[in-house]
Amino acid sequence: MAITKEIKADKIEVVGDYKNVQVRTATIIKEDGVELTRSFHRHVLHCSTKTDGTWGDTDISGESSDVQAICNSVWTDEVKSAYQTHTDSQNNLGE
Repeated sequence: MAITKEIKADKIEVVGDYKNVQVRTATIIKEDGVELTRSFHRHVLHCSTKTDGTWGDTDISGESSDVQAICNSVWTDEVKSAYQTHTDSQNNLGE
């Protein structure tokens, strides 16, 4: 009786004007090759991250090669600039 656990990004979606990348990760438990359970986790990646007032590229090094390839293709300099401008303008509304 061999029990295995597989974790994989099984759904990757690009959404919105700022090309947010939604990743659904499936955790699959199998016994002797037969699936027993499957559970899901979702997370969203934004093209830029602001740290101490400075914008930088989001670190995607921990993502799968498929996710990295998609991020690198859709996160153009134009998209990053538009996202940063939009986010900064939203954060300044309360001032």
